[in-house]
Amino acid sequence: MRFRWAKRENHPRPKVILHFKPEPFSGTKKIIIIWSILFLSLAAALFWVGSRFHRRSLSVSSHQASLREPPAQAEARSSFREQPINIQAGKTITELLGPYFASPQIIQKLLTAVSPVYNLSRIKAGHSLVVKTQDNGEFQSLVYEIDPGHLLRVEREADNFTASIETIPYETRLGYLAGEIEGSLVETFNNLGEGDQLALALAEIFSWEIDFYIDLRPGDTFALIFEKKFRQQQFAAYGDILAAQIINRGRKFAAFRFRSPSTGKIDYFDAEGNSLRKEFLRSPLKYGRITSRFSFNRLHPIRKIYRPHYGVDYAAPIGTPVQATADGLVTFAGWNGGSGRMVRIRHNHGYETLYLHLREFSPGINPGARVEAGQVIGYVGSSGESTGPHLDYRILYRGRYINPLAWRFEPAKPLPAEQQAIFKAEIKPSQLLLSSPLLVVQQLIF
Repeated sequence: MRFRWAKRENHPRPKVILHFKPEPFSGTKKIIIIWSILFLSLAAALFWVGSRFHRRSLSVSSHQASLREPPAQAEARSSFREQPINIQAGKTITELLGPYFASPQIIQKLLTAVSPVYNLSRIKAGHSLVVKTQDNGEFQSLVYEIDPGHLLRVEREADNFTASIETIPYETRLGYLAGEIEGSLVETFNNLGEGDQLALALAEIFSWEIDFYIDLRPGDTFALIFEKKFRQQQFAAYGDILAAQIINRGRKFAAFRFRSPSTGKIDYFDAEGNSLRKEFLRSPLKYGRITSRFSFNRLHPIRKIYRPHYGVDYAAPIGTPVQATADGLVTFAGWNGGSGRMVRIRHNHGYETLYLHLREFSPGINPGARVEAGQVIGYVGSSGESTGPHLDYRILYRGRYINPLAWRFEPAKPLPAEQQAIFKAEIKPSQLLLSSPLLVVQQLIF
């Protein structure tokens, strides 16, 4: 029996239709019945997963700059026009709002009233800004999309202004994606109709276990259950990944999202309740490829002599963000001869990491600064003795260089014993779906 998944065109919500095509061999009816039962079971499992994870009711949260309410009665007596404004790079909010006010002084009064809630000088090109005007062209209100989850709303009554930040109401749908790696993880997700953000979110979850530059192989498989947020029936953003599985070189890695009942903290754990976090991330870059590995006898590309190379070189475009691979204290950030611009970080248990040949440092990265794993500390460059843009990443353990690719770091603490039963009951439906042999399924959204 052959089957395929196809999306129905012109459907207001993405659905998946299953088409069976029985082959003429003995036992066909029996196999069809088995597959039908399996698919019905999986549909029930997805519904179960959705019911286990509480759908967030996105209530409006506002921080009022004034106690005045929007003048609903005045709005009812007048007609208004909504005008989208194209925010261009370099334009100030004063320039953008100028045509809708009688004087710059009133604009300044608006900015002063809004400032306790949001700094309008931080508006970004490409974000949505809609101004509502009265019949005479005078400003009445504005709505600015701060980010995919929040709106700034400003209302006018005479020469007084009120401002609030609102949570954007979304419809959250549960999605299932499974497939086989072809090319990079991002390319694979794009080929299956999903965006870069979802691929990068999956990579971040497993970044403590898998280096997606060197570990991933064609033929590796994955499956994940995730949230998709829709606004007015249009896709707006990805939500959380609830559960995921990757089979990499025959090794199975699983991750399940869990909120601690005692602290409210959200993290990812394997099926046994062990944290996916390690002492160190597997890679200091989210994009790049390895061009030179740890070696005690490498031909130096500039000096043309054989000498040890105590790090791993990652080639990446200039400006690629470099992340700290563990929590720690910055002990050096500056020029260091042939190493160019370099950051050195001291970590717990006798570890230190070094990041060489940077173009520049992130703001606040100075000696004495505390950093967290995954925090951007600088950007790829080609400073010092370098033949091209790359990052030379090194690790010291108790004063001795170690191979970052071969060293095995200690995991974080597992879930407390009293939370294990709750956790294992919560992940059961996700385990059912992830372990099902449906890697031919491309996408299931409902």
